[in-house]
Amino acid sequence: MKKIVFLLLTFCCVSVWAENLSVDQLVDGTFSPRSLGRITPLADGEHYAQTNSEANAILRYSFRTGEVVDTLFSTATCRGCTFKRFDGYILSPAEDRILIQTETKSIYRRSFTATYYIYNVANRRMTPLSEGGPQQIPSFSPDGKMIAFVRDNNLYLIKLMFNNAEVQVTADGVRNEVINGHADWVYEEEFGETKYYAFSADSRMLAYMKSVERDVPQYSFPLFAGAAPRHDEYALYPGAYTYKYPVPGVKNSVVTVHSFDIKSSVTRKIDVPLDADGYIPRIAFTGQTDADGNQNQLAVVTLNRHQSRMDLYVANARSTVCRLALREECDTWLAEPTYEAIRFYPTCFVLQSERTGYNHLYLYDLNGTLQRPLTSGSYEVTAFYGYDEKTGDVFYQSNQPSPLRRAVYRADKKGKVTALTAETGTHAATFSKNLRYFIHTASSLTQAPVTTLEAVGGKTLATLIDNSALSDRLCAPGMPTREFFTFTTADGVELNGWMVKPAGSGSTSQQVNRSTGFPVVMYQYSGPGSQEVKDEWGSGFYPGMTWECLLAQQGIVSVCVDGRGTGGRGADFKKCTYRHIGTLEARDQAAAAQWLARQPYVDGSRIAIWGWSYGGYMTLMAMSESPAPFCAGIAVAPPTDWRFYDSVYTERFMQTPQENGSGYDASSALVRAPQLGGRLLLVHGMADDNVHFRNTAEYAEALVQAGKQFDMQVYTNRNHSIYGGNTRRHLFNRMLDFWQQQLVK
Repeated sequence: MKKIVFLLLTFCCVSVWAENLSVDQLVDGTFSPRSLGRITPLADGEHYAQTNSEANAILRYSFRTGEVVDTLFSTATCRGCTFKRFDGYILSPAEDRILIQTETKSIYRRSFTATYYIYNVANRRMTPLSEGGPQQIPSFSPDGKMIAFVRDNNLYLIKLMFNNAEVQVTADGVRNEVINGHADWVYEEEFGETKYYAFSADSRMLAYMKSVERDVPQYSFPLFAGAAPRHDEYALYPGAYTYKYPVPGVKNSVVTVHSFDIKSSVTRKIDVPLDADGYIPRIAFTGQTDADGNQNQLAVVTLNRHQSRMDLYVANARSTVCRLALREECDTWLAEPTYEAIRFYPTCFVLQSERTGYNHLYLYDLNGTLQRPLTSGSYEVTAFYGYDEKTGDVFYQSNQPSPLRRAVYRADKKGKVTALTAETGTHAATFSKNLRYFIHTASSLTQAPVTTLEAVGGKTLATLIDNSALSDRLCAPGMPTREFFTFTTADGVELNGWMVKPAGSGSTSQQVNRSTGFPVVMYQYSGPGSQEVKDEWGSGFYPGMTWECLLAQQGIVSVCVDGRGTGGRGADFKKCTYRHIGTLEARDQAAAAQWLARQPYVDGSRIAIWGWSYGGYMTLMAMSESPAPFCAGIAVAPPTDWRFYDSVYTERFMQTPQENGSGYDASSALVRAPQLGGRLLLVHGMADDNVHFRNTAEYAEALVQAGKQFDMQVYTNRNHSIYGGNTRRHLFNRMLDFWQQQLVK
């Protein structure tokens, strides 16, 4: 008993002078780490470009010193500039022209429209890219003499040498029917790309993908007048937003590839051998020169609908003939980097593959012949930075030190591997064009990001950002403690986790009377290939674990466990959930709760769980395990039945409902609703274009019919991220109030 009193006194003493966190501080960015933001390595290899903090200039920096050496663009000195700030920029290959992005309006996760201007660096004069309306995804031709862009589902070409003459490449684009050169919704969301056109290396050809989505079923959600922003057009009657959204087992867009001969204006359809229901996740010109001196070799990457077979075809953009260069296939699904991150060089390409059970890099010639593995071992390559054709060196990030950590490496032609960073914590890099320098960002669970300039030879050239004051503030004595742990489930699976505990609570081995044990909130995402348990500052719901620290100051322990199906531990661990996602993951979250309940510092009757998106789904699945392991949960924007979600993501892991109906039933939170245990708060945005509000609506109805009481918070006009105006503040306070009601005695 004396030990318990001492522990409580210690907690009180350290808390009186420790930082007292608030929801307002999370929302207003008080604890957001400083970051370098987007940088553009420049062609000379010695410099990079970056927008200044006022967003009114683009500055040139030295890779050697990190110092500003020139101003590439400024609204103050630009002739013809009518705005004071801008949203982004795109440099021409010769860096003599810059596209300046303004008036940006978001569409979906990655897509947007904007009004672009062409800035001439030499004469500092600016002209509109086009007078015909806002544009999407513009890009320069390799020779810098043309700019292509998409507007209203059609592809256009601006010829700079002909007084910015505008050529309309396609004319059949119609909303919700035909798209040229741009992704449809599901391609953008699940293949991570919006731009589906490319110039040949000699700037003579333009290739693009056409998506015909007429027969794809459409989905509508309501829009209201609302606030922040206000939509006056819906003041008397609500409106609706309607778009094409394929769910599992229904028709997807029919995709084809076409080439446009810029000189002759001839359009041809490329003869790609594609399944009737197949995908084309990427197209790119290889840069290879043929016997006639043309650079018209187009790489077309295709997938079967199950996403278990990738074919890489090389097509002649003029003759339209294709040949198969490479085929990659597996028994489950191919990891996304396999087809999304192929990198072409003048004489070769680099492919990522899990063929050995771990993601690694492989070098091929342009005919599709394997030259050699670039990396190997029982670890995952987690980012590919570049390949030097002259030396044979490859630069990459991997979790070779541990599934929890990331470091940056160079492997030479003979396979010798050199660590370019420390192997503790998490390290990421942005390399110069010549691969001689890199901007290095390092962090850990207790260290906010530190950004430095590094020479590949091993010398630190400059420290750009250290964030040390933030680390000191959030990890000071008296603040909640952070630690990693592992445990083994009853199924014999070892799982990794992290924990944030109230200050003064002692180590996990400390013996505390069970009557004074802490309540626990388990946070997780759990989706296929995801990873939340990492030694980096970004761990937790908010960077720096500020949300978890806020809960700790309410006397709540926060825990996160990566169960089966998550990433960083090889293909077998990740893909064991194939055709029945959600079931093993739920079992592992329940096992984690049972393990926690046995710890002397935990009150086993007050363990809760929450998550967002897939994490919200997992909350519902885990709360329906038997016996009920959780007293409460919060599910934000959860998918509740995979028949409601999109075709590409769902079928990647589940195949179609027609092929795997029993798997869909087993993975359905909707089917499990009658078994829900504990008090639930359901949260959803009604304008969620990703996980539709119908998921929560149908689940709520299932709970009503099952006689289950629950709480619900709905946000009108809000998408999957649930933000805008005061929305985030309201949501976080709502969640905090719920935890206090359910967990804090």
